[in-house]
Amino acid sequence: MSAGGSRGGFLLDRLVTATALLLGVTLISFTLTVHFGPDPTWEQLGRNPTPEQIEQVRQALGQDRGFLPRYADFLLRLARLDLGHALASGEPVVDLLARAIPVSLLLLAPGFLIGIVLALALAMVAAWRPRGFVDRLCTIVSATGMSLSLVIIVIALQAVFAVWLDWFPARGWRVHDLASYLRHVTVPSLGLIVAGLGYNLRFFRSVFRNVLHDPPVRTARAYGFGDGRIAIRYVLRAAAPPILTRILVAVPLIVISGSLIIEKHFGIPGIGMVTWNAMMSGDQPVMMAVVSLSSVLFVLALSVTDLLTGLLDPKVRGA
Repeated sequence: MSAGGSRGGFLLDRLVTATALLLGVTLISFTLTVHFGPDPTWEQLGRNPTPEQIEQVRQALGQDRGFLPRYADFLLRLARLDLGHALASGEPVVDLLARAIPVSLLLLAPGFLIGIVLALALAMVAAWRPRGFVDRLCTIVSATGMSLSLVIIVIALQAVFAVWLDWFPARGWRVHDLASYLRHVTVPSLGLIVAGLGYNLRFFRSVFRNVLHDPPVRTARAYGFGDGRIAIRYVLRAAAPPILTRILVAVPLIVISGSLIIEKHFGIPGIGMVTWNAMMSGDQPVMMAVVSLSSVLFVLALSVTDLLTGLLDPKVRGA
């Protein structure tokens, strides 16, 4: 088979897999939300409703229909980006998410990206110079970061920089220019950097150490190639698949769980705060929208990881 046909078959296979995975994840999340989540009927009615009121609200919300028709209707509306209306405010859920997602991206992107770059640089030096100062520093930072949760890290940073030193705002999101943006994003970014370094340093260093023992790297060293050339031409290329997998899979985790912790703690109106408010009020349309967004992000991250791994490693593409 030609290279073009092999690549086309690989892409088609991954597309079918991603579609099946997305359907499976949405089915599971829809089932859990419908059967184990809060009943929106009671959230709408309040206390002591009459049977007629209950039936009327159930019909209005589509709760009287069977499971499969409701799931099929959910998929059709999801394909049209029609996510319904929030029960609490009556606002279209799409508008609610469109307003919250940019806030979360602006909040989380700096800390996530800086943490990744810093972890890669430190891990590369630590792997290249084992038992050196940077290697020992990575061990200490990794152990500290892994032993502390993001909640503890954020509380400690907020207490020091926002309360004690009063350098940054403790809560809220009043951003109107670059200076105010930097003031609001600094402490949450530090929290993400510290928490991310704990896990990423250990993983990246392990990957780089394994790659440094590969035959091409040892041959390049024997021929006297410079460290910079070896790092760029051999080490980073060989380490790219597992590192890209780690980074891409971390994106949906940061967007959903990281935003929930940070935005709830700092009172920032992003996707995490929207999720928290929906869980507290039993707003099923918003909860389903957030779960669907999480599912799409995870499937997209896994699919992109699979594609990039196949492009970087022909053995994977031919499997």
